[in-house]
Amino acid sequence: MMRLHCFCQSGNSFKVAFALRAMGLPYESVHVDFMHGQTRDAAWRAEVNEMGEAPVLDDGPLRLTQSGVILTHLARKSGRFGGRDDNEQREILRWLLFDNHKFTSYFATYRFMKAFGPSAPDPAVMAFLRSRIDSAHAIVNKHLATRPFLLGDEPTIADISLSGYVFYPVEESGIDIAAAHPNLGAWIDRLRQIKGWGDPYEVMPGERIAPKW
Repeated sequence: MMRLHCFCQSGNSFKVAFALRAMGLPYESVHVDFMHGQTRDAAWRAEVNEMGEAPVLDDGPLRLTQSGVILTHLARKSGRFGGRDDNEQREILRWLLFDNHKFTSYFATYRFMKAFGPSAPDPAVMAFLRSRIDSAHAIVNKHLATRPFLLGDEPTIADISLSGYVFYPVEESGIDIAAAHPNLGAWIDRLRQIKGWGDPYEVMPGERIAPKW
């Protein structure tokens, strides 16, 4: 039985939970108490993940961190969502890198600062992040104008990766992705139809927290 170290506010953890469920791979969840500082604890970092992040996946003796690495491993393990040939696998990697560098990273930071940060966020920082978010969303919205999923007619782990934070309530970020970018909105609806999809707050452990700011 695989073990996913995760918590419900983490979109990066949700990517892995979504993939496991969509691929039909059994696993159990291990709650990471991120909101009370567990990932900053030296003992936790020494034992679980030196990078101080979730998700972490235990697959037998193998321990994996970083969602892109985990998704690639699961696609190979299950034979699903990983691309049909070398060209598609390279294209998946291209989108995984774009996601981690731009699509997810800016949005996740913005959402955390607005919803869960210890103090009210700096408006200048938020404006900078929002411009980067809008740019990344526009790129993917344009790409999806001519295809249902990032690589074409079928979803891959590239879609699962980019979907990490799009299912959280709008009030946490204040950004209505579907309203601003219709092609992204249609893509989000299609992802919800994949067998195994579930709401992040229902499929991962932890307590839901009301947005602060």
